[in-house]
Amino acid sequence: MLLLKCNPDLNSGVLYVVYFTDKEVYAFCLVILLLFFVLQAKMSQVKQVGLLAAGCQPWNKDVCAASGDRFAYCATLAIYVYQRDHRFNEFKLRAIMSEHKKTITAISWCPHNQDIFASASADSLLIVWNVAEQKVVAKLDNTKGIPASLSWCWSSGDAVAFVSQRGPLYIWTTSGPDSGVAVHKEAHSFLSDISLFRWHPKKKGKIAFGHTDGSLSVFQPGSKSQKHVLRPESLEGTDEEDPVSAVEWDPLSTDYLLVANLHNGIRLVDSESLSCITTFSFPSAAAYIQCLAWVPSAPGMFITGDSQVGVLRVWNVSRTTPIDNFKLKKTGFHALHVLNSPPEKKTFSTQSPTKNHHTSSTSEAVPPPTLSQNQAFSLPPGHAVCCFVDGGVGLYDMGAKKWDFLRDLGHVETIFDCKFKPDDPNLLATASFDGTVKVWDINTLTAVYTTPGNEGVIYSLSWAPGDLNCIACATSRNGALIWDLKKGKLITKFEEHGNNGIFCIAWSHKDAKKIATCSADGYCLIHTVDGRILHKYKHPAAVFGCDWSQNNKDMIATGCEDTNVRVYYLATSSDQPLKVFTGHTAKVFHVRWSPLREGILCSGSDDGTVRIWDYTQDACINVLSGHTAPVRGLMWNTEIPYLLISGSWDYTIRVWDTRDGTCLDTVYDHGADVYGLTCHPNRPFTMASCSRDSTVRLWSLTPLIAPLQIKILVDRSWEEIIGNTDRAMAPGAPPLLCGKVSRDIKQELDKLTNDVRVKKLRWFSECFSPPGGSENLWDLVAVIKGQDDSLLPQNYCKGIMHMKHLVSFKTSEAQELTIVKMSKFGGGIGVPSKEERLKEAAKIHLGLGQIQRHCELMVELGEWDKALSVAPGVSMKYWKKLMQRRADQLIQEENDDVIPYCIATGDVKKLVFFFTSRGQLKDALLVAQAAGEGNIQVPHTSSTNNSPSADGNNMDNYNGLLHKVSKELAAWYFQDGRAVLAACCHLAVDNTELAMTNLIRGNELELALCMGTVLGEAASEVTHYVLELLARKYMTAPTWDLAAHLLNMIPENELLLIKLCAFYPGNSAEINDLHERCNLSSLEECLKLAETAYNGGEIFQAVKYYLLSPEPQKALPIGIHFAKEQISSSDWTLDSVYPILDLLSYIRTDQLLLEKCNEDCNELLILCGYIGALLAIRRQYSSIVPALYEYTSQLLNRGEVSVPVKIEQLSVELDAWRSCTQSLSKSLDEVSYPPPSEAQKEVYEILLNRIKEEPLIGMTGPDYVTGSNLPSHSDVYISCLTGSRIEGPVFFLEDGKSAVSLNDALMWAKVNPFSPLGTGIRLNPF
Repeated sequence: MLLLKCNPDLNSGVLYVVYFTDKEVYAFCLVILLLFFVLQAKMSQVKQVGLLAAGCQPWNKDVCAASGDRFAYCATLAIYVYQRDHRFNEFKLRAIMSEHKKTITAISWCPHNQDIFASASADSLLIVWNVAEQKVVAKLDNTKGIPASLSWCWSSGDAVAFVSQRGPLYIWTTSGPDSGVAVHKEAHSFLSDISLFRWHPKKKGKIAFGHTDGSLSVFQPGSKSQKHVLRPESLEGTDEEDPVSAVEWDPLSTDYLLVANLHNGIRLVDSESLSCITTFSFPSAAAYIQCLAWVPSAPGMFITGDSQVGVLRVWNVSRTTPIDNFKLKKTGFHALHVLNSPPEKKTFSTQSPTKNHHTSSTSEAVPPPTLSQNQAFSLPPGHAVCCFVDGGVGLYDMGAKKWDFLRDLGHVETIFDCKFKPDDPNLLATASFDGTVKVWDINTLTAVYTTPGNEGVIYSLSWAPGDLNCIACATSRNGALIWDLKKGKLITKFEEHGNNGIFCIAWSHKDAKKIATCSADGYCLIHTVDGRILHKYKHPAAVFGCDWSQNNKDMIATGCEDTNVRVYYLATSSDQPLKVFTGHTAKVFHVRWSPLREGILCSGSDDGTVRIWDYTQDACINVLSGHTAPVRGLMWNTEIPYLLISGSWDYTIRVWDTRDGTCLDTVYDHGADVYGLTCHPNRPFTMASCSRDSTVRLWSLTPLIAPLQIKILVDRSWEEIIGNTDRAMAPGAPPLLCGKVSRDIKQELDKLTNDVRVKKLRWFSECFSPPGGSENLWDLVAVIKGQDDSLLPQNYCKGIMHMKHLVSFKTSEAQELTIVKMSKFGGGIGVPSKEERLKEAAKIHLGLGQIQRHCELMVELGEWDKALSVAPGVSMKYWKKLMQRRADQLIQEENDDVIPYCIATGDVKKLVFFFTSRGQLKDALLVAQAAGEGNIQVPHTSSTNNSPSADGNNMDNYNGLLHKVSKELAAWYFQDGRAVLAACCHLAVDNTELAMTNLIRGNELELALCMGTVLGEAASEVTHYVLELLARKYMTAPTWDLAAHLLNMIPENELLLIKLCAFYPGNSAEINDLHERCNLSSLEECLKLAETAYNGGEIFQAVKYYLLSPEPQKALPIGIHFAKEQISSSDWTLDSVYPILDLLSYIRTDQLLLEKCNEDCNELLILCGYIGALLAIRRQYSSIVPALYEYTSQLLNRGEVSVPVKIEQLSVELDAWRSCTQSLSKSLDEVSYPPPSEAQKEVYEILLNRIKEEPLIGMTGPDYVTGSNLPSHSDVYISCLTGSRIEGPVFFLEDGKSAVSLNDALMWAKVNPFSPLGTGIRLNPF
């Protein structure tokens, strides 16, 4: 008897019980069942490719915290944790922790353990998290009130204190014998609400509370309680309140603490004597302090953030006025925190170190600060985590006066809607509960426009048709609004719904003069743009959704609270619906007309279903069931007529095949209700979604129609690619493109006479690819292929440019910044002032070696010292002239200041290392290229050799430097999950091979093949490898013919076709047909050829033909015996064993798993596991090397096998590899290994001699697919290979439960084709 339980996602958890009486039948059925499990080995078909993180909420105090090399901030429902990447010395989003269902009110990091922090929320819930493992450690469900402030007890590693309103203070011990909640003996019965509280970091049990009435309360064991003391003097004797906005203990004192009141400024007070020591003065009476923080690296120093404007002030307790002020943003501060351990900068070396280097924590070779007469202190070398009231979050380097990281203008509340701009697929608008509409550039994931945010909740938005640059939005209480982005102002307001909430607004894209709104008042109104009402459609209850037909400009559908869908026709004078569709059992929210099928619309309901209606048949033609909560987001695909996507309050996005109601994929990455879904017709397979978790996520839907890409690549007929909706809607029909974009591409191609294939590949590639560099990549390919520069698009200069354009385009940019008046885009964000433009222009000129122009711009800005410091780089004559001009001015001003200067040396290498050390890789690249073009000259001395050969050597050095910096920049993009931009960096310096291998390692195989095909011979070797990987991907029903077609594109392909035919699982007639198409002999002929080869001692030939014969199992003992003989010899190499094992691995799965092949199967898996481990070492797949050795060891333990590989040997080799590689290359956050012993060095040397070098340049190093750096809110999966939490996309193995990261699955499949579970099933994660 055999029990089989299906994966619940596949078949509702049905349990099958099968009885067998015959051994052969049992064996056959077992194979069938294992093949069934192969279907469960899967990854998500919807690929996450971008994330717009939420901003920091502005309404609670303790919503920002930092510890070690991490900092965290709170959005409404989730905590965002950023961690420093040691290699590139930058902070990256590492985790989104979401368990709270209501607003998070406070977080606090454990002072004793950097991996632990606590959070509280408005549903009276406290959670302790382990951020390293991304899991909940402890929960407290009832906090007896909403915690307003939260703090770990410094005296205890497992106790968290929290308080709400007027107390009492509760202390929750999370573990141990005393676990539970206790009340602080004294901290209760306060007369004013508590704003926040702070434990003393050194004095055990001492605690200070700040109150909303402006007073403090201080408690200390053994001392008298001090309640409501130290109110600001101006409040004494009054009932006025001035809330304490910040309280921080002086880290160097047991009694002093800084207190900030919102309106009465900052005081340093003594908690023992209850006296005010210092009151600090502000430059302006309008400056109100919202937050403050001590700077641990600078004793006596602290920083403050203003509440009205984003001014960061630096103070020292010894003086009452600020040392310095930085205006960081126009909006006010909300929270501040200083990192205890500031990021360490990379060091860089110079050839001639100078004496008296002065160092700080932020850099090396920094001269001592020059202090002006009214400045007695240098700025602290600290890094401040800054949170602003507009949701912005950043890490500011106070010493360097620059942002190390800035995440600006994120939404801080539920995002209800998102829409792409009709004439620009790169601009996405979002509407939020926080009252703002924001417009984002999805290539850079930055905001380019935001509305003021004072119109109440915004439920819905709709772009004006075409290029009108207007957005209509629907609000909760202020009617409907139209914003003009170019003018940056409100131009129209519709108030006909009164104070009733408007849930949906829709601008007709067939008739730009019409806008529809639907409201809680039960009306759907049709307005003209200037506000005139054309139609009023009364409903029996609130109307939540409306949508204009895309085929009939006078038809609109609505969704109503009465559970019905209605269709209205504007061309009649009747206010009654033409059709009423009934069937939903709860309110209908959104409705959407199909863009491709006339008369078809869908509706989503609170009953958890999506219904498909046919207007022409007056009927519901399908019900899509699967969501477990109300449905909100709805989106039809604009190219595939049956593809529908829905979002729900169950936190999921589902992809449906509406032909039969199948759910093709379920996406779990959002952490709350999914409200909006959208795609742009020009980029139909890139989708954006928005959610109550305050994030916007970008998705690629291309994997859903992957075979279509291959049909385009292999030049199949148009009939297999583009069709009409009737053909596409036929049950079981393969996907066909039916939309406008694909038809337009075909029409344009039909007009061409030259480069048709190149254009076809590029245009379809850009249609299928998500944002993130594909257009940039194709521009660079065009440059390499010799395209005229005049044909490059206008935005080419905004991306990664080819080295021959870099300097010329940047020079143009600098000139434009200097002379052109910058126009406002939508009146929006960060529009640069004249000074900022001149500074940016000066910076570019300096990077290009145009020093004199830089100096003149600095003089224009009044920054003479900066001009004089580099003027000698032009000439000593120019420097003297500039000095004289400055002297004349100083004489007129009667100013005796001494102006410091330094000499510009033209040391390019030092400059490049300097930029690289700070992660300014783009600047380094620009400087290296400018030097390579001879724009940066080393000042000559009398002894300098000025010969042409010396100049030539310099150019060679600069060229090498340019390639080195390009590789470094590519590595930065690649590890950030942006393989396409990494490839662009290599293309920019004509390194096509490395560009291709970056795409392969990022699993961008289809794009790599498109590019390789266009590049031709220059990339042929790597292109052949891509074809081989893609053929493996499509070696499955029903795409075997595509796999064969791909392999036929490789010139010497006989062995690859043999592998394909050997693995094909059809019957004899089907196999013989495939043999004939691949120019191979029939099954029976192959059997004869195999016997002849075996008798003649031609082992490889015998194995090859046996695999193609009716008796493929005969290949196993022959090939395995040969491999064992090879490994038994002392001088064997990887290349002498791998080819035959690779060939054997293509034996059909049903033959490999037959009972009579058990021993051969085990030996094949063991040998493939061992050789796979060696291949992984060769390719530097460090994350899976230990897993491959462990896998091989476990297989050896299964039973008696006679292979020349022993468990002890595996252990010795693994230890030697670890010691010899990881002890040398460990990064700061890796485990430290002892240096290798002599014996380990010897073992590792033998391994290297066997392995040899990887033949394909650029294929060494880990795979890292797009989205690997994007955290999700979904369940944390643990890898069955590494035992670690999986970051990025997950790949499920054939049992439907075991998971590995997609990156590890790809690397594993490239070195060992068999599943890590040891079942003998081939892995196909491509």
